[in-house]
Parts: sequence; C-alpha cells; structure tokens
Amino acid sequence: MILKCIAVDDEPLALDIIEDYIAKVPFLELVKRTENAIEALQMVQAGGIDLVFLDIQMPDLTGIQFLKIASGKSNYILTTAYSQYALESYDLNVSDYLLKPIAFDRFYKAVEKVRNQMQKEEVVLPVVETPQNTVAAQDFIFVKTEHKIQKIQLDDILYIEGLKDYISIFTKNERIITLQNMKKMEETLPKGEFIRVHKSYIISLDKIESIERSRISIAGKIIPIGDTYRDEFFKLIEGKNV
Repeated sequence: MILKCIAVDDEPLALDIIEDYIAKVPFLELVKRTENAIEALQMVQAGGIDLVFLDIQMPDLTGIQFLKIASGKSNYILTTAYSQYALESYDLNVSDYLLKPIAFDRFYKAVEKVRNQMQKEEVVLPVVETPQNTVAAQDFIFVKTEHKIQKIQLDDILYIEGLKDYISIFTKNERIITLQNMKKMEETLPKGEFIRVHKSYIISLDKIESIERSRISIAGKIIPIGDTYRDEFFKLIEGKNV
C-alpha cells in the first residue's frame, strides 16, 4: 500500500525536513508540498489524498481550522512546535501529533500507524463501487475571498470566469471573487458536473440553457466554446443525449 501525501507548512525549512523524511519511507509518496493551506484544503476536498502532514500555526487558515473544514476526508499528522493544541487535535481524530524538531524514528512510527490502520480498514470494509469508480461526490467547496473563507454549494454555481490574477465564481445569487487559477479550480470541481469550455470559462453542465454553434447560454450569459475544448465538450454533451 502506497500512501499519497501532502505536506502543509508556512516554513520552507520544515517542508524540506518532511519531504526528506517522506523520501526515505518506501510506502509514502509526496504528491505536493505547499505553504498555502487553502490550496491543500482544495486538494483534500477533491479526494485521493491519504495522509496530510499539517502545521498548526499558519496564516489565513490554522491547522485546527483546516481539520474542522475538511471534516475527516483524509488522515492527518500534525507537525508543530506547540504542544498546547494536542488535546483539541485528538478531539478532531488526528492520527498523530509530532512536536518540532521531529526525529525520523518518531516520524516513521507515526506514518506506520496510519498505514496499519488503513490496511485494517481495507480488510474490514467492502469496496463500494460508484458509477465512475470515484469517491463519494462532494457537494461544496471552500474558497478564500478578500476578507474570509467562503463555502460555496456546487449546485449554486452557474459558471466560472478566469481573469488575469483572479477568478470570478458566478452563482445563482452572487459573484464571488477569489485569488485562484483556472487549472486548480478545474481539478477541484467534480468531473461530469463541470467542464472547461474555454481558457477563461468553466461551466456547470446542468445550468446550460442552450447551445448554438460555438456559444453556450447560461442565465443570460453567452459563453464561447474555445477550439481547444470543443471536441471534448461536444463528446460529453452527445453522451448525455437520450
């Protein structure tokens, strides 16, 4: 069993140590190291991450806040210089709590515990196949706006427009602006429900009102279909025709 991991810490040196330790363990695979907790949260929400090494004291989003928002979608090992958060973190079902500076033997013991627990769960729990062999569909995402972290229900999203340094998420009731890139947003949104149709647009398939030539109409907005995305879009649309 290979555990796919991400490491989240606002200190590059701390990330270097975790990355080095992960490389020494054959059953760990580092998918991403990042100083951006929001980026890490979106990766966890998208699924496929088995283990998160998570710092507690970070700007924008603390490790404790991260755990509460993520709602147990992965396994977590907290990495911190502060012991006072241990009790609260265990209430949130973290797998282990490592105090900095972290010794490799203590690190190995923590990750081995996670692997053993996951192997037990694999044996005990039957595999449930979903229609596309994916994890259970998420129904919301979190994005960082200027003053807060905002929860957005996926069913409320009409389309997403990418601009130079940010994206606009147009919902049934409002426009939400966030510092994000289109590629990361495209990876976060569930396949089959959202599709990129242009370098500057991602749309919700079930919000399409009409398609005329190379233009899509959603809530009165005309969205162009880019040449790069045309074949994939129409292939998906034809597959939904009855």
